[in-house]
Amino acid sequence: MKTGPKPLALVSLAVVAALTLTIGGADAPEPLAAALIDGSGRGWQPLGEADFAPVNGDPDTWIFPGDGLIRCSGNPVGVIRTRKAFANFEMVARWRHLSPGGNSGFFLWATDEALRDIKPGELPRGGIEVQVLDHAYTEQFEKQTGQKADWFTTDGDVFPVGTSKMIPFAPTSPNGQRSFPTKRLSKGVNQWNHYYVRAINGEVRLWVNGEEVSGGSNCTPSRGYLCLESEGSPVEFKQVRVRELP
Repeated sequence: MKTGPKPLALVSLAVVAALTLTIGGADAPEPLAAALIDGSGRGWQPLGEADFAPVNGDPDTWIFPGDGLIRCSGNPVGVIRTRKAFANFEMVARWRHLSPGGNSGFFLWATDEALRDIKPGELPRGGIEVQVLDHAYTEQFEKQTGQKADWFTTDGDVFPVGTSKMIPFAPTSPNGQRSFPTKRLSKGVNQWNHYYVRAINGEVRLWVNGEEVSGGSNCTPSRGYLCLESEGSPVEFKQVRVRELP
């Protein structure tokens, strides 16, 4: 079970309607509707090219072709960051990997110090990572290393990086550092996934495709930039939207 009370709903919902099928004159059971927070409504702002600053990529690592799409080549390893730092906020984004075994993520609360002078091929020295992994990464990791992939999942791990700290919600990885998802809801390569993140007063909660799955509390630092990660494989993001909270 996760620690702490469930948060109150503060956001607008875009509800995916459930279909009702009629077979032989009798109504089939109606499935539950999936509720996705779409980032519309008061206070929500889209993040486009003008809202991001380069950190340690090449000129063609990150491309903004329009219509809210952000395309990343994956090379070199590194990040781009928002121009604005955030403390309390919520974020929505859709993402998909374009090759099997793709690796990427969002960094929350990455500070100036964590990003200062990092070179191409390096990742921030701090921040809370909300991981974005394709399912084929597990098989590739085990084949290449000969080790069992029991210290990560491909369904939305949340964990502190470098100098940052966090108390992960259960269940956790064997070393106790990562919050593992309570459900396996991520879709595979070339399919769009939906993430909703709430980051408030040092607590992070992640919803994957409409359901809350992982997070952590007592995060430090709890103010900084939001970063998108390039980590060796092509990935696309779209409809990245943020709303600041008190």
